[in-house]
Amino acid sequence: MTIQVGDKVPLVNFKKMTHEGPKEINSEAVFNGKKVVFFAVPGAFTPGCSVTHLPGFVVKADEIKSKGVDEIVCMAVNDAFVMGAWGQAQNAEELLMLADGNGEFTKAMGLEMDATGFGMGIRAKRFGMIVDDGTVTHLAIEAPGEIKVSSAEAIMEAL
Repeated sequence: MTIQVGDKVPLVNFKKMTHEGPKEINSEAVFNGKKVVFFAVPGAFTPGCSVTHLPGFVVKADEIKSKGVDEIVCMAVNDAFVMGAWGQAQNAEELLMLADGNGEFTKAMGLEMDATGFGMGIRAKRFGMIVDDGTVTHLAIEAPGEIKVSSAEAIMEAL
């Protein structure tokens, strides 16, 4: 079942890249006590994700944070090494780049998609959400092949 507005985000562990290597961070540390803009992409370094989705949040990071947002998070079902390299390549220093390597968060949210036909396995659907102290207050799930309702501009309008 897909998570809904008003639901608490599931308790899972992510990985993030640090100077010392991959480190675990749980969803409570990401969401509790904060207002978080969170968006997921099907895959790091993929065309739509690298050309449109992530860059929008990189360019608008200061503007988004000026609306009372504590953290902007980008997540994909990739490993921490890939997410770290992608963040560096995209100048995403203002964003928290999280790896959901085994898709545990994605599955717990009910937002997985089967991309095996493209050789990508199970991935996250493209979505964006606003989470206030661990509770989803806005959820926007994209239609396949689109970047509209979860774009930086659309999420800013929802703030």
